[in-house]
Amino acid sequence: MATRGSKRRNEYDIIEPIGKRVVIRKDENKRETKSGIALPDSHEILVITGRIISIGKEIENDDNYTINQYDKVLFDPREAIPVELEHDNKLFVVHIDRVLAIFRRSEQRKPGAAHGSDATDLPDEETGPDASDDA
Repeated sequence: MATRGSKRRNEYDIIEPIGKRVVIRKDENKRETKSGIALPDSHEILVITGRIISIGKEIENDDNYTINQYDKVLFDPREAIPVELEHDNKLFVVHIDRVLAIFRRSEQRKPGAAHGSDATDLPDEETGPDASDDA
């Protein structure tokens, strides 16, 4: 339990969205594209990416929504409400209608590879059945 003190900023450490809302931690702004083109500081991006931190109970209990905690999403920040619980966190409360897309990995995994295993990142010749015969 938090006690009252001079550090009022640390009084709260959890935010729970109400209704059909989610809390998103905004990703860092990128100032350069993958191809190396530098973006000017005045470049305004109308949609941004982030990670779902918390989900409202209405969304959790509704099977029509496939969004999960820690999903990477693309969202429209124009009606998002910024919340700052820590000095370096940029959190937004966003209505589910403003979440435009969820980033997913394809389900094309190699047979026998565990979910989340690093073995799927290796080339075929290193993970194939004959990999141990080379030694």
